[in-house]
Amino acid sequence: MTSPQTRSQRPAPVVGSGPLLDVHALHVSFPAGGGAIARAVDGVSFTIAHGETVCLVGESGCGKSVTALSLLRLVPPPGRIDSGSGIHFDGLDLLTLPDEQLRRIRGNRMAMIFQEPMTALNPVLTVGDQIAEVVRVHTKASRREAWESAVAMLTLVGIADPAVRAKQYPHELSGGMRQRVMIAMALILEPQLVIADEPTTALDVTIQAQILELLRELKARTGMALLLITHDLGVVAEMASRVIVMYAGRVVEEAPVEALFANASHPYTEGLLAAIPRLGADQSRLTTIPGTVPPPTEWPTGCRFRERCAYAFDRCVTEEPALVQVGSAHRARCHLVQEPERRTGTVSIT
Repeated sequence: MTSPQTRSQRPAPVVGSGPLLDVHALHVSFPAGGGAIARAVDGVSFTIAHGETVCLVGESGCGKSVTALSLLRLVPPPGRIDSGSGIHFDGLDLLTLPDEQLRRIRGNRMAMIFQEPMTALNPVLTVGDQIAEVVRVHTKASRREAWESAVAMLTLVGIADPAVRAKQYPHELSGGMRQRVMIAMALILEPQLVIADEPTTALDVTIQAQILELLRELKARTGMALLLITHDLGVVAEMASRVIVMYAGRVVEEAPVEALFANASHPYTEGLLAAIPRLGADQSRLTTIPGTVPPPTEWPTGCRFRERCAYAFDRCVTEEPALVQVGSAHRARCHLVQEPERRTGTVSIT
């Protein structure tokens, strides 16, 4: 991708030496006025191995994007990552790392593809200048070398006439092209971990498929790990090796993708799977999960999903379930794991 002269020097990761990313008991809060605190992310823990693709799934308001921003210490103020949280990347403690060292990691060893390119890209700089800037900030490349790397990267992400497009501004490109520019910016230095926050949400189905295929190809080429944040379980089925389901600021289920689709153990995951449209099904009667995600200032007592759950019983009101083992590498935060005989009822259909 980039030439050897423009890549920053870093030791090759030792695959198998431990997780590339280790998030432990992550807590992120925002002041909500009147002394209230919004606990957007509330004790989230997970790992990502070298070269692994992990999907983080959940509805809007579950804490997915805040979790992603936390990994790069980009939580917008007045939000804060609370004490006791832990984020370790390739052996480095990102929460105690000085700002200067953290800036050398962002865009270089860890990179992010944001949800909306028009707000993430600078409207007064050409897209080529923005990609080239990533190279110049992290390497000793000259202006010309950085520009040539940017044009080459636009070619790699499938943009036609890359030398011409590089001189254009974001508003002159289509939505699919802007997303490809974001991918080019994120991958130009071949980072070890790429975080993609809903990278295909605003795109039509054809362009979405092209972007996902591009991510697969670039991942295979570079060996990067990928954290893909989405609410679309169809995307999960195509991309993930492992799935983490979030609800109301917590991880409620985690499993290899095959195990999750074959044996979803949390009622929320079950509802998400049931809501996937299927060929031949009666599209006038779509399966839905009743209600909405509660606000982060008012998480319910006990199980946070209980007010929307068809299986809820007394214990769900008084006792918050722990994240317990269901099977090999499969965990769920639900009392039904320990009391499966109570799994009665059905998901609501509207």
